[in-house]
Amino acid sequence: MKFTAQQIATILEGDIEGDANVEVFKLSKIEEGEKGSLTFLSNPKYTQYIYDTKASVTIVNKDFIPEKHISTTLIKVADAYEAFSKLLSFYNDAKNNKSGIESPCFISETAKIGDNVYIGAFSYIGDNVEVGNNVKIYPNSYLGENVIIGNSTIIYSGVNIASETMIGNSCTIHSGAVIGADGFGFAPNKDGNYSKIPQIGNVIIEDNVDIGATTTIDRATMGSTIIRQGVKLDNQIQVAHNVEIGKNTVIAAQTGIAGSTKIGENCMIGGQVGIVGHITIGNNVKVQAQTGIGRNIKDDEIIQGSPAIGYADFNKSYVYFKKLPDLVATLNLLEKEIIELKQKYEQ
Repeated sequence: MKFTAQQIATILEGDIEGDANVEVFKLSKIEEGEKGSLTFLSNPKYTQYIYDTKASVTIVNKDFIPEKHISTTLIKVADAYEAFSKLLSFYNDAKNNKSGIESPCFISETAKIGDNVYIGAFSYIGDNVEVGNNVKIYPNSYLGENVIIGNSTIIYSGVNIASETMIGNSCTIHSGAVIGADGFGFAPNKDGNYSKIPQIGNVIIEDNVDIGATTTIDRATMGSTIIRQGVKLDNQIQVAHNVEIGKNTVIAAQTGIAGSTKIGENCMIGGQVGIVGHITIGNNVKVQAQTGIGRNIKDDEIIQGSPAIGYADFNKSYVYFKKLPDLVATLNLLEKEIIELKQKYEQ
């Protein structure tokens, strides 16, 4: 897609200085700009690059005044960073504005497909599936029986959504995610083997949820695994059966949440966190990366470590962790002196 500087200025309600007809077709950093690219300048630390950039168009703040010659066309706006972000959203929407049903793909006769839908090639839409309006399903995706997808949800390529899953409006599910696979349920037998426990529940994902690439959310043993409104899950997260994650909670990559744990609202959980099953984590909790949580956590706690302790306590303790070799050496020296004093006393 190509856009002229004038078209971009119209979208951003900005003023042009330079060639209004110059065209751009890609985005770039200001220091890596080249002909045909669009960039922006908002951080004064990068001002030096605007005089040498080869980018055809640069978005700048209205108060920017060049101190020497520049070759790039300027679009002046109130806030360059905010304007560039707005343009990224516009570009992304335009790029992903696909519609229609590609061939080959399979759509069950009992499926209900909404208006202005895109279904990519080699996708599978099972029996009694309901797909809302303005939904985009990219190639090689699988929707099992009785799946419900709300309006304006995007499902990227290679996503597997198992039967009975319910997904709300305006969700984004990235490539390789698996929603509704069996929970990890096995019962030990007397002979040491394990028998599989049927997983007959489902997954419910509410509105405005983002799910990262290759993240897995298991169906409940009974009832539902629930991801509440506004939750943001990074890539490569494991959510086990019957877990519930409260609204607007964000979780970074490689976190694992064991079965039946309840996480509250507005929590922030760092990467590589491990959470045991059957516990409750309160609202507004902050969990530092690589923390191991094995107990209930109250509202508003900030925790770190494995096993997790209070963030302030962890930082105080860490001062001593780093000094352990010196402390041990001191203890050994004191022990030696005590033994020597004892021997003298006994003589």
